[in-house]
Amino acid sequence: MPVGLPEFVENPENRCPVILLLDTSSSMSGQPIQALSRGVSVFKEDVQKDTKASLSVEVAIVTFGPVQLIQDFATVDQFSPPELGAEGYTPIGEAINYALDLLEGRKEIYKANGIQYYRPWVFLITDGAPTDSWESAAERVKQGEAERKFCFFAVAVEGADMKTLSQIASPERPPVLLNGLDFQPLFVWLSTSMKRVSSGKVGEAISLPPVGWAQITS
Repeated sequence: MPVGLPEFVENPENRCPVILLLDTSSSMSGQPIQALSRGVSVFKEDVQKDTKASLSVEVAIVTFGPVQLIQDFATVDQFSPPELGAEGYTPIGEAINYALDLLEGRKEIYKANGIQYYRPWVFLITDGAPTDSWESAAERVKQGEAERKFCFFAVAVEGADMKTLSQIASPERPPVLLNGLDFQPLFVWLSTSMKRVSSGKVGEAISLPPVGWAQITS
């Protein structure tokens, strides 16, 4: 029997992977990026209140632009919220493709170590429009959702290109528009959702808490 990675030997809990795909382009500078940074910290604090969730929920953070991995997958108890800075363009297509490749790699590691995992979440937050081609990324999102490989959420901050986000996101999970800079309620909602997921069985459907921090626009 193969020897597993130490992180899985020490913590064999089912994993609940979530990728935070965060727009850190120059238009997010100032108050928006500060509020986003604080929101990520609130997420860690809130998940840690639940012992099981803090051992199950694994977070990776990908920022754009440029696209970079600033936090590889780590359970919440091992994860340090980064201080985010804002610069560059908005390569949403590249960022999504990078995140989905990262996720596939993580699933292979779970399988190789005999770790069960819940349906992963990819959580995109942006205030802009893509500055690159995004069509192939949109196809991957829709196909992945249809095959239940992951849940893809798109959150628009004021100024975002809702029309394009609607074409990227799955029709069953349309983008939502954040109320102002209400990042903290958003991340508490995400934490509550992760707690519900991690307390259930793998593959089991769960009901998500109501979204009070955003509006769905048609």
